[in-house]
Amino acid sequence: MLVHSVFFWLKPELTDEQRADFRKGVESLGGIGDAAAVYVGTPAATADRPVIDTSYDVGLTVILEDVAAHDRYQEHALHLAFLENFRTYWQRVQIYDVD
Repeated sequence: MLVHSVFFWLKPELTDEQRADFRKGVESLGGIGDAAAVYVGTPAATADRPVIDTSYDVGLTVILEDVAAHDRYQEHALHLAFLENFRTYWQRVQIYDVD
């Protein structure tokens, strides 16, 4: 199993409509067949601790079978369309892949 976690810091000037469109775009990645599960959310309202980073706007976690499935996910038309349509919406993106 491979866990692909992506955190997005959106540009502050985005409108509420653009932010909603971005969220729908992230959620669309669940349509990629190699994605066994997709979770999309915002920072949780857990207790504030120095080790917790809540500075991001949207988090994405994708569960994939293995590295080969990850590689196919990266090249899938839905993923490529997401990048094309929304890469200008974020000012920073951070990815953590765990297997």
